[in-house]
Amino acid sequence: MGGQAETVEPVADGGGGKAPRQRSGDEGRAGARRAAKRGRKGRRRGLKIVAWSVAGLVVVTVGTGGYLYMRYNGNIKSAPLFAGESGDAGHEVPDEFGRTPINVLVIGSDGRDNPEDCEIGGSECGAGANADVQLLLHVSADRSNATVMSIPRDLMTNLPGCVDKEHKTSSKAGRGQINSTLQYGPGCTVAAVHQLTDIPIDHFIKVDFVGVIKMSDAVGGVPVCVSDDVYDPYSHLKLAKGSHTLKGMAALQFVRTRHGFGDGGDLGRASAQHAFLGSMIRQLKSAGTLTDPGKVLSLADAATKALTVDPGLDGITKLVGLADDLNKVPPSRVTFTTMQTEADPRDENRLVAGPDAKKLFTTIKNDQSLSADPNGAATAPSSPPPAAPSSSAPAAPPADATPRKNIAVLVRNGSGAAHRATALADALKSAGFSRETSTGKDTAADRTAVRYPAGKAAEAKQVAAALGVPETAVEAGAGGSIELVIGADWTQGTSYPAGANGAPAAPADPAAALKGADAVTADNDGNCTQVSHEKTVSLPGLGSMTPVQAFARSKDVPVSAP
Repeated sequence: MGGQAETVEPVADGGGGKAPRQRSGDEGRAGARRAAKRGRKGRRRGLKIVAWSVAGLVVVTVGTGGYLYMRYNGNIKSAPLFAGESGDAGHEVPDEFGRTPINVLVIGSDGRDNPEDCEIGGSECGAGANADVQLLLHVSADRSNATVMSIPRDLMTNLPGCVDKEHKTSSKAGRGQINSTLQYGPGCTVAAVHQLTDIPIDHFIKVDFVGVIKMSDAVGGVPVCVSDDVYDPYSHLKLAKGSHTLKGMAALQFVRTRHGFGDGGDLGRASAQHAFLGSMIRQLKSAGTLTDPGKVLSLADAATKALTVDPGLDGITKLVGLADDLNKVPPSRVTFTTMQTEADPRDENRLVAGPDAKKLFTTIKNDQSLSADPNGAATAPSSPPPAAPSSSAPAAPPADATPRKNIAVLVRNGSGAAHRATALADALKSAGFSRETSTGKDTAADRTAVRYPAGKAAEAKQVAAALGVPETAVEAGAGGSIELVIGADWTQGTSYPAGANGAPAAPADPAAALKGADAVTADNDGNCTQVSHEKTVSLPGLGSMTPVQAFARSKDVPVSAP
């Protein structure tokens, strides 16, 4: 696009790293204050879910053997998943059937580190990258639903220290703007998001500006609709009222436009991105897209060239597996939202996590659906058909089960919290288990387990059931008695917490989890994106005006799409 794209430039943040400098001039001020009041969302949503679905489906559909395999594998770039100074990106907890959810951090980079991105404009070529977009994609363990949560780029939070081994740079832990972490590699952004949300992150996918253009071209264009004439001179998007099919630069302009939609802040831009991504998903699932060999080949090439991924996704066969999981989720069960935020008391142009954000994080971490059935209730996870018993999943106790009073348990505290073994031993005795139940030496354990000696599987299952511990945590042990090992996943209370270590979690209340955060599903195609009627833009010599007025007064500027 001609002119400059919206971007930020890094400056010292006082926390040992770098933070982006506030945009100057009309480009940054009008939308920033409104966004600080109501929260902002990431950009370029119509990008990553598509890339995975495309990359996997292409290979499965075409199956042309070694040449394409080598070609597409060669397109993919990779970087370490985690670059924090300590710890890791977290670990998924299996559900009661042994299935695990998938959490993927999608990062949109504003870096100009290749000739194609440099031609787009904006910040100085090769000047480094900030995270333009941070989307956490959660796919449920049973693959029945998905959530895409935006983390605003302007969020101020406590950042971890990071080490970028590739470029031999590092940052110190301290308060800073979360999108600055990309300067130390995508693994640093993963570390920051995990620290903020406590949600395990299994993979990341990073994409640059050119990726948006290539993907929109590869699908044959993305249909969108705008409620009024709109011209945003900052992103250079210019569209007449009505429906359009966006390709190339027009697609990038649409998903990056902030001042043209809603109130001129990131909330309006997020609505546009939701519409774009939902439309692209529908395009991919339409009858003619993935059955056309030419389109399929083009999609695979564009998708793989657009990506930098962690080693867990750095091959076509790995992307195929992820694509297969994603394609199991219907558009009506994909919920787009943003974490709750409020204005940073230190700077009205920056954000901090809102009081309701933790509830949203916990809902996602506990693998609870945010999509609703037609009656408005959260949809419960599906259950697989019963499997034959195995050594790791003991058979159900028979009708003539051993009386509780004859079952003694040795309780060990591995939670790190004080007095847990005594509390659980007392709880078991109160529940009717043997008075010989006792406490043993403290240990260290991430997860709670009930271990049994040979021939005592049924009794161990009774112990687990009495405390609400899932059957997946019942396992064969090496000792001579039934042992309850209390893990770090159970630091308080005498009933095992719902959602932990496979324990069934109660269905989420979407309204409660999404309080203060607007949400939409991917099948929502009934409304046009609302153009701003506030004075969010300005033209040289004409001052501030609405995007509708700017359209009318810029007759010499060509439209982005017919």
